[in-house]
Amino acid sequence: MIYVGAEVIVSPLGNNAEDNWQALSANRSGIALVPAAGFSGEDIHLARIGSLAGPLRFQQLIVNALTALISRIDAAIVPSNRTLVLISSTKGALDDDMNDQFNATCALLQQHFGLAHLPLVISNACISGVLTLNVAANMVKAGQYEHVIVVGCDVASDFVLYGFQSLFAVSDKPCAPFDAARNGITLGEGCAAVLVSGTGSVFENAPLELLAGASANDANHISGPSRTGEGLVRSVKRTFETHGVSADEIDFVCAHGTGTLFNDEMESIAFDRLSLADKPLNSLKGYFGHTLGAAGVIETAVCMQMVRNGMLVRSLGYTDAGTSRPLNIILKNEPKILNTILKTASGFGGGNASLMIRNI
Repeated sequence: MIYVGAEVIVSPLGNNAEDNWQALSANRSGIALVPAAGFSGEDIHLARIGSLAGPLRFQQLIVNALTALISRIDAAIVPSNRTLVLISSTKGALDDDMNDQFNATCALLQQHFGLAHLPLVISNACISGVLTLNVAANMVKAGQYEHVIVVGCDVASDFVLYGFQSLFAVSDKPCAPFDAARNGITLGEGCAAVLVSGTGSVFENAPLELLAGASANDANHISGPSRTGEGLVRSVKRTFETHGVSADEIDFVCAHGTGTLFNDEMESIAFDRLSLADKPLNSLKGYFGHTLGAAGVIETAVCMQMVRNGMLVRSLGYTDAGTSRPLNIILKNEPKILNTILKTASGFGGGNASLMIRNI
């Protein structure tokens, strides 16, 4: 069995998983209007961490998250040769070094935490987080490492914001995933960390089971998904087949749900093809914004909190159905015993990835 636990979330909603969960339980968003943040000085809705200022913001976030995670596990495993740190991110410390946004952070982490190995970075657009969790589980299963710490982190830099503005993909209001009036993404920043391990006893609190999934590329367009959802369908089917799970066993789907016209429509088609359209489903982007390479880890950590607290969280920003295939969007918080959760992600370049979390 591959275990996952000790989840930590640092976001505009709080500095740990529990504070973030309290905010989500109250349906409180971390998105706010930031004056003059846009390329032409326009006001932009963003989910920024107000206490995170100055240079080295990316490094600060990761150090804080790792420090918090270590307090939730057997700290003796951290410097072990059998432990590896994986970082999931799209742009890293781009504000600090345009030429190499990861090397300085990896070197700092190895020295600061006494790691036996230099952390490795996995960067594959917005599927990075889910992909990295799958890689971690596969490493543990193959016996390459006994423990893999996964950290997902991205900051809302001007480079990223201006890039999405150039694609006319930034919403002029807080993002509204799957809603008829959606018109783009809201960028966010944050960091999450979890431990993936083959040993359940190293966790301070009871871990969950990580059912590693698959990735699939639809090769449709550099910034647009397949109109038929083909890549996402293939990814989820392989994930189900790997573990002998059927759609009937899924209690909840944590979708990617960016709030763009094409992404949300593609997901609705894919979930319909997968016989998942009637499953309770939400997007967490209305709370955190789109945190890019951190999204998959942050949202998986939230899924773990949903399991622990026995509650489905409302999909913030959704009012009226806006996709061609009807989905069972969660309209209000609802107590529910959750055993098996499906988490999906899709991204630029045609990437799609999925995994499952199961209560033990």
